[in-house]
Amino acid sequence: MSHPAAAQEKKLEDVVVSASRSEQRRFDAPASIDAVQVDTQHASSPLVNLSELLQAVPGIQIRERQNYAQDLQVSVRGFGTRSTFGVRGVRILIDGIPATMPDGQGQAATASLNSAQRIEVLRGPVAQLYGNAAGGVVQVFTKEPPLKPAPPFASAAVGAGSYGQRQADVSVGGGSETVGALLDVSNYSTDGYRDHSAAERSQVNAKLVAHPSADTTITGIFNRFDQPTAQDPLGLTHAQFEQNPRQVAPGAITFDTRKRIEQNQAGVLLDQRLSANDTLHARAYGGTRQIMQTLSFSGSAANSAGGVVDLDNSFRGAGMSWTHKTKVNALPLNWTLGVEGDQLDQTRRGYVNNNGSAGALRRDEIDSADNLDVFGQVDWTFSPQWTATAGARASRVRFAVDDHYVTSASPNDSGSVEYRNTSPVAGLVWHATDDINVYGNIGRGFETPTLTEMAYRPDATGPNLSLKPSRSVQGEVGVKLHSGRHSVDVALFDAHSNDEIVPLTNDNGRSIFQNVDKVERRGLEVSWKAAWDKLATQLGYTLLDARFKQAFTNGQGTAVAVGNRLPGAPMHSLFAQLEYRPQDAVTTALEMRAESHAYVDDLNSDAAPGYAVFNLRAGYDFRAGSMKMHLYGRLDNLFDRNYAGSIIVNDGNRRFFEPAAGRRLFVGLRTMF
Repeated sequence: MSHPAAAQEKKLEDVVVSASRSEQRRFDAPASIDAVQVDTQHASSPLVNLSELLQAVPGIQIRERQNYAQDLQVSVRGFGTRSTFGVRGVRILIDGIPATMPDGQGQAATASLNSAQRIEVLRGPVAQLYGNAAGGVVQVFTKEPPLKPAPPFASAAVGAGSYGQRQADVSVGGGSETVGALLDVSNYSTDGYRDHSAAERSQVNAKLVAHPSADTTITGIFNRFDQPTAQDPLGLTHAQFEQNPRQVAPGAITFDTRKRIEQNQAGVLLDQRLSANDTLHARAYGGTRQIMQTLSFSGSAANSAGGVVDLDNSFRGAGMSWTHKTKVNALPLNWTLGVEGDQLDQTRRGYVNNNGSAGALRRDEIDSADNLDVFGQVDWTFSPQWTATAGARASRVRFAVDDHYVTSASPNDSGSVEYRNTSPVAGLVWHATDDINVYGNIGRGFETPTLTEMAYRPDATGPNLSLKPSRSVQGEVGVKLHSGRHSVDVALFDAHSNDEIVPLTNDNGRSIFQNVDKVERRGLEVSWKAAWDKLATQLGYTLLDARFKQAFTNGQGTAVAVGNRLPGAPMHSLFAQLEYRPQDAVTTALEMRAESHAYVDDLNSDAAPGYAVFNLRAGYDFRAGSMKMHLYGRLDNLFDRNYAGSIIVNDGNRRFFEPAAGRRLFVGLRTMF
């Protein structure tokens, strides 16, 4: 096992691609970006949720809801906090293939962490070059299959923990000199911390890499995500949250609230070196995603869309980019030009919820979303100590609704809308010394409403095609420093949005949205890492001041005052870790995560209390014959603190609170053959 100081030095040399679409040291990247290396053999957690791996990254919040029916709640610098399920405002990619659809709706759960190699988190203006809904970018990269002379491998993992958690994973990989393959299969199930919150999910992730020539790399990817059951315990009122955080809202039992998901996706990526200075990258992908969700109401009214939602999605896309490297005055000048197109077709049906069973049809339509984007980016080192970055992305996003359910109470709601936007970005990096980089960026971005956010309009049936895209101007300045055993990153950021998409009403799973102007997000990010002989420390802190700077009226006719805080956005977030290695084979660590209070609605009428929780983890490496073994355990929420794991913002029934789990233990064993 590597020495902590050596491991720290290796981390300082992490390679990233998200900031400039070509490999560079994270330290030199002209933006706020973190690369989290994933050691699937020694990770001291079951590798089920991204929240296990990204807690130390400043600027990003990943809230584990203890509700697998609604996925993780992900936000970056305050973008995405409005999401009551899934991911909005943050773009997710897996091996270069979007896990965010053309409408901006993303899914974090489909990333297979048991076969991941690293995760990159890009924040700030440069993220806008990824297009619609890129308040931040999270990219997950699968590990590369071994090629000869590297030997083939096989690994297995099992684990179990509190509240009926059970996890198993098998991974194999191998190849010849020119072709390698990797296959990972995993399963996770839980009885749930709360009543009516049991879930099960299985994943398959396969990667095939071929090198038909020294200049050509072809990568094939297939992944499957199957969640046959995920009960939804719904949120709790503040009184219920304090009285008994494990209880559920009565409607969850009456209507048997739950979600079923099945997704299959395949893609092909091509990297072709055209010359010593030119590289072509291309991708094509396609897939299907079926969702059946049972909500907490019947939806039996003639003009209702129903209390059971059936979504049948098919999606596809392709992209190509050309990167050219040259020199001016013996200094690097690199540029990338590209085009991307993606398409989503969604059959949406709604049924009456007869206490958990689908009844009469209440909605039947085909929704579609597609985008066509062109982009370019140039990085010019115009002196030994200065690098300039400039880029732009022109986007066209189109939505259409073809209504097949037309009655006297539900008229024909077919229609379409198209959005266009150009997002320019400019930046500058000063390489002050070998150990200090100073950078600044400014850019403009946009975010369309998702198909789900357009699904309902006030006092009528059918989609809300009058919603506008949110447009933002962002800026940041930052410093990256590493010296000896220490690594420090500091960034100041500021973002102003108009036509921000916020909930108008949110009641019983039916959310209606509106646009408001003058939303401000500003703050500070700090991260620090250090390593000594047997000790290693890590800290990530975020100060986020996110406010409405213009008054507006919500769906109940109540005025939201100037200066109110954005719901779901705590002002202070802190993660700290102290790791101690008494021996090379033994690792122990104490983790601490703290957040200040977070408001639950635009009115700031209530708040989830601030909290600090502590976790303990330990790992032990040993051998059993030729097998490498890793035994680990972790105890989360050591002092059994009752706190809100996430917030359902602006809930019309005031059931804002989704409690985090109490004290819980997880023990696992990993084997490498």
